[in-house]
Amino acid sequence: MRRDIANSKHARIFETAIAIALLILWSALWIWFFYQRGYLAYYGDAEAHLNIARRILDSRTPGYDQIGTVWLPLPHLLLLPFARNDALWRTALAGAIPSGICFVVAGAFLFAAARRVFENTAVAAAALAVFALNPNVLYLQATAMTEPLFMAALMAILYCTVRFSDTQSWASVSGAGAAALCGTLARYEGWFLLPFVTLFVLLAARQRRVAKAALFAAIASLGPLYWLGHNWWCCSNVLDFYNGPYSPKAIQGAAHYPGLGDWGKAWLYFRTAARWFAGTPLLWLGAAGLLACAAFRKARWPALLLVLPAAFYVWSMHSSGTPIYVPDLWPNSYYNTRYGLALFPSLALGAAALAALAPARARPAAALAVAAIAAAPWLVHPRPEAWITWKESQVNSVARRAWTRQAADFLATRYRAGSGVFTTFGDITGIYRHAGIPLRDTLTWDNWPLWPAAIARPDLFLWEEWAVVRGGDPVQSALLRAGFRGPRYELVKIVTVPGAPAIEIYHCCIGVASGSSNDANPIHQSAWSKERFPADMEK
Repeated sequence: MRRDIANSKHARIFETAIAIALLILWSALWIWFFYQRGYLAYYGDAEAHLNIARRILDSRTPGYDQIGTVWLPLPHLLLLPFARNDALWRTALAGAIPSGICFVVAGAFLFAAARRVFENTAVAAAALAVFALNPNVLYLQATAMTEPLFMAALMAILYCTVRFSDTQSWASVSGAGAAALCGTLARYEGWFLLPFVTLFVLLAARQRRVAKAALFAAIASLGPLYWLGHNWWCCSNVLDFYNGPYSPKAIQGAAHYPGLGDWGKAWLYFRTAARWFAGTPLLWLGAAGLLACAAFRKARWPALLLVLPAAFYVWSMHSSGTPIYVPDLWPNSYYNTRYGLALFPSLALGAAALAALAPARARPAAALAVAAIAAAPWLVHPRPEAWITWKESQVNSVARRAWTRQAADFLATRYRAGSGVFTTFGDITGIYRHAGIPLRDTLTWDNWPLWPAAIARPDLFLWEEWAVVRGGDPVQSALLRAGFRGPRYELVKIVTVPGAPAIEIYHCCIGVASGSSNDANPIHQSAWSKERFPADMEK
């Protein structure tokens, strides 16, 4: 008996090792595919995550405060050791490496959990295949987006709670707590899961229920408590991430969108995003499978757990200013389509449950059929244009990529190391990543107290040789103010791209006296500018 148990344990370890090895190779292959085509930083959020991680160490004022207060910190901390490397930062591979690792972790935990739930390796392999063959997942795991990290945390919670049902071990409770803690520091839907998982531990425990539930809650709640404290420390507002000036709620403002205050439309738009993400065959297959999970006692909790993130997004659309736009519903555009991922893991589990309903001998064939049906849309349309996450990133970044490239090409050949750039943060930071200009050479609104001093008294505190302005931002106002007392800046390049504000690049006009005839036009195009940058000034 003991020998059978040992052999079974060794077999499970071997199967998991094989799954991990295949996932590593598969992840690396797709990261290379997207890297070769230059897709790694198409998402504006991916660009931002790369640069936030970079500025923690590479900034005029490096340090803890550079983490910010809206996006949760764990993705940036995991990016940090890679983003500090110039080559990995400039190529955006700094974001692909940790996301790829998270993809492997998520797949391994999904495989192990499905095998424990359905007690069949072929069925577990079907769940893993559905997960790993989806090109939308494969694109996200090649970028600096936060979804791969949350997927890893969610699948770890799934495995640890399923294991706890079987073993009742304190280690499983602690593992679930640690995974939930990571989830709460990755994405806000992780906060939403905590009361449900705590209740599960309380009900599933056969002994010392309260103690085990309290242990989970104590570990997992450290994430939200820390973040509330962080917001208070940085902004004197514990809810700055929710109602601060850079929060999604503030960005959305009072603008109406489909689903706001309307449960029916919120579900329609979310469901449509999930269909685009998972594919129509898997949407129906997985939905039927989730109903079938009721036939498996051990599958009921996993099905509920994996549906919870989808419930969070429908609620967010209805009540919290979180729109989703899809190409086949008004306004027929792309925005937050990747949130369809929230339903995807539950569909993968549901599809596996259908395979588990087959007779024992037929389960390998049923598992193969499930995987083939789920992958059919991507086999029929094997191109990025059909992958909603890639398509959203491509459509929404056309203008940004164009002006980033033009401005970066201009600065890369003219910028002298250490001369400094007066600028803002956000999308515009991609210019410096592409041009290879260290962020410590830039003066941005994240550099306190240097930034407000330069804005208020540029004549005393503005010493940067260059300035990069986007569409009337605070830098342009400061340059106008500086024109009367100095320093003086010459407009040397204008980058105009349809559908985007102009990018203006200024160079400090050394030697132009404040009392010269140009006082009436403090930011001007002098003969010096036209001689030094003749081709650029003609545009």
